[in-house]
Amino acid sequence: MFEEGPGEDPRYLLGPKPLLHATDTPREVRVAVAGCAEACCGAVYVTIRRDGQHVVWSGWRNPLAEEVGLPELRFDVDQYEAEVDRAAADHSWEWPARTVARLLEERLREHTDWLAAWECELGAVSAWHWDPDQITVFLFHPGRAAIREDRPWLQFRMTIPISADAPADQVDILETRLTAGDPREVAEVCGGSKEFADQLGYPWPGPRRRARTADEAGNTARQE
Repeated sequence: MFEEGPGEDPRYLLGPKPLLHATDTPREVRVAVAGCAEACCGAVYVTIRRDGQHVVWSGWRNPLAEEVGLPELRFDVDQYEAEVDRAAADHSWEWPARTVARLLEERLREHTDWLAAWECELGAVSAWHWDPDQITVFLFHPGRAAIREDRPWLQFRMTIPISADAPADQVDILETRLTAGDPREVAEVCGGSKEFADQLGYPWPGPRRRARTADEAGNTARQE
């Protein structure tokens, strides 16, 4: 029903608090998005709610289309929740770098003090199938709040190669390395603006060096 792009990234739908879980309060969830961008070619949303012993998917919409030709779907609540839990716990589809990225992000989110000391906030730790042997750590400086408050902000990224060693062992090493000092000294600016970079005292990358921001990369990452 939507040929413009793939389903959402599993981390988005089945992360620590899976968006697919149903509650009595309806929740609209984006389940597919165009490979270019939603604003370009659209996306598919569905509203998920619990209705007694059923989970209901209804209210399908695409912001760029008049109608999404999908019916209301009903699932047995026990079977549905069990399947969401099973899918959320299943990481068998991951390649090594993706596993390292997931475990490292979980570890870093448990220890936010090291970033706060450097006026940084963790954005994401990502791994993409077109670069299967590396991960990318995204940081915001001074944090996402600066974006909402219309203050100068920058996004940084660190690209880290992944070896054939066990993912858990690599995570131990990377956590120690990353938390040893100011991450901005080894990261490069990849988001914000040249004006903000000048105000915050960081060089703005030229057109050929500019990396994709986490949001830009996220649209393509959903092709996984």
